[in-house]
Amino acid sequence: MKILTGLATNVADRIVRNRAKLPDWVNSLVTSAAKNPDGLIGRLASSLLGGGRSARPPQATNVPSTQVRVYIGPTNYAAQGYLWARALEKSSPRIGARNMEVKLPGGYNFPADTAVPLAFYNHSSAWQGSELDAVSEFTHVLFEAERPLFGSMFGRDVAREAVELERRGVSVAFLSHGTDARSPRANIARTRWSPFADDSKLTAALQEDADRNLELLRRMDRPVFVSTPDLLSDVPYAQWCPVVVDSSLWHSDRVPSADSRPIVAHIPSSGEGKGTHLIDGPLRALERAGTIEYRLLAGIAAAQMPEKITTADIVLDQFRVGSYGVAACEAMAAGRVVLGHVLPDVRDTIHTLTGLHLPIVEAVPDNIGEVISALIADPGRMSQLAQAGPVFVDAVHSGEMSSRVLRTHWIEVSR
Repeated sequence: MKILTGLATNVADRIVRNRAKLPDWVNSLVTSAAKNPDGLIGRLASSLLGGGRSARPPQATNVPSTQVRVYIGPTNYAAQGYLWARALEKSSPRIGARNMEVKLPGGYNFPADTAVPLAFYNHSSAWQGSELDAVSEFTHVLFEAERPLFGSMFGRDVAREAVELERRGVSVAFLSHGTDARSPRANIARTRWSPFADDSKLTAALQEDADRNLELLRRMDRPVFVSTPDLLSDVPYAQWCPVVVDSSLWHSDRVPSADSRPIVAHIPSSGEGKGTHLIDGPLRALERAGTIEYRLLAGIAAAQMPEKITTADIVLDQFRVGSYGVAACEAMAAGRVVLGHVLPDVRDTIHTLTGLHLPIVEAVPDNIGEVISALIADPGRMSQLAQAGPVFVDAVHSGEMSSRVLRTHWIEVSR
């Protein structure tokens, strides 16, 4: 059975990493298992991946002994749950925090306090029960992306989980990460570059998910946080809890240069969400003209990414949804000049909440070639932008602001 489980895990890894290249019927099976994990295909997948009834479940999350105990789960996108937990612990000796991540086959190796394999999360009643007992000993629980913490235990009903935890004396709050609460319909109205205008079938599914999650947040009427500032337009009653990056991993003494041929780097997304296909033409034209050296950083291991970013002079983020996230923060922390499409009202919100201007140069697919050329012709401005990046990240994305927001608007008012 162990050999079969290992084989199934390897196959699952390959499927998840290469979904865009697979036949429609394979993707249909994957989608069926993901959307209906309690159905026949979902249960079969869990059994093959080591989540059968006889398999030994992972240990429940360790409960800290501090006065305030905060639990964050279950998504840990870009290690944010883990980093918010560390930021909270750093902010006060009274606070102990833990995060839980559901580990997906083929997923990223982000650090987590508890990483439970998808199969056990979905169907192991032993793990679900022990995790509920452990979580009930925390004083505060933060639901990420409106996803259930205990798999099938409460019928995958987040509201039922929250009510049960509150019955046990736990304070609950919610944190939206992105597409879980970002309305495609509203995003299309906000920017003509919106990726949601591309695929009507996918957009309809995402809209349904966002509407359902937004209705849950309104109905529950508990503290709500968002990880990116643009989401405040979708969830106006929320508080912005900025994403966190470890600046020490990205620090570089190398100064971006406009001399010779500046290196322009871009990390393409798995789909078309960042607009890679929209900016490729202008960038290739600049490269052919000898103006820049263009590098697509695809398939790079996370551990190697700081080196790749710090050897660039200009880093291109995303050019579609009108906001920014972890990748842009990492590039700013590295002191790179960052370009991206960030809507004016998002920039105004950032300035209002932080007193700082976001040092991401505005660019869209229509003008990216001209924007890069203008930057190269102005070394002084490139130098100013490079210096502003780490200052902004230290002030907004070091974890200090995030922990302060969580404490001020939830933890300290719920005691």
